[in-house]
Amino acid sequence: MNDEALSESLRALSHPDRRAFVRACRDGEQSAGDLAEMSRLSLPSVSEHLKVLRKSGLLILDRRGRHWMYRTDISRLTAVAEAVVELGGTDGT
Repeated sequence: MNDEALSESLRALSHPDRRAFVRACRDGEQSAGDLAEMSRLSLPSVSEHLKVLRKSGLLILDRRGRHWMYRTDISRLTAVAEAVVELGGTDGT
């Protein structure tokens, strides 16, 4: 993962609501409405957070019939985690 992509992903994950959305979408596909209910944020606020997460590559948007569903891109999340661990050195310290 290049530095720019890592920086964008870390910025996206810096907000607690966005981290909650990534966790929720990791456990199963969610609609924007589902995430708004979960977070008690307004739908426009949720949409802005989802836009940041999509741009960073952490969430993927799929069409399911008439609905748009979000899911976590596990490979991107794993790449971010590995890059952060790598910052600590070879022994993790």
